Amino acid sequence: MVDITELLKYNEIVRHRYFESFVKLSWDEFTKNREASFNSIRNIFVHTLSAIDYWLDFLQKENLRSERKFDEYRIFDEVRAYMEHVEKRMHDYLQSLSSKGLKKTYTITGEDHKATMITAEDILIHVFEEEVHHRGELIALFWQMDIDPPSMGWKGL
Repeated sequence: MVDITELLKYNEIVRHRYFESFVKLSWDEFTKNREASFNSIRNIFVHTLSAIDYWLDFLQKENLRSERKFDEYRIFDEVRAYMEHVEKRMHDYLQSLSSKGLKKTYTITGEDHKATMITAEDILIHVFEEEVHHRGELIALFWQMDIDPPSMGWKGL
C-alpha cells in the first residue's frame, strides 16, 4: 500500500518539473487569462500552494496565512519563494507526524453545514488529490499551447 507521505513527496517532485516548465514561458503567457478554474497558469499553481498552506494551518491549528492575491505575485521568483515556503512547512509537518498523528481526528463543517469527523490522513489525501486535479487542468492548458507537459512518471517511470 502506498503511504500518503510518499504521494506527497511525489507531488513535490512533479510540482518542481511543472515550475521549471513555467519559467520557460513568458510572464504574459504564465499570467494570461485562459478561462480555466482560476484563469491563468500562475493562479492555478498558486491556488494549489495556497490550498496546501491552508490545510497545514488547519492541521496545526495555526493561522499563519496572510493570503496574497494572485496579482501580487509579479515575478517567477516570488512564486518560487512561496512554493519553497509551503514545501518547508509540509516537510516539517510530515517529519513531526507519527502514525498515531495520521489517525488524529478533526471536525470540519462542509458546504452542507454538516459537521464531519475526518483524520489527518484524510486531509493529506485531499491535499494530494487537489493538486492532482489542478495538474490535469495545467496539462490541458499546456496542450492548448502546443507544449508537452512535464513527465509525471511514478519514481522514475
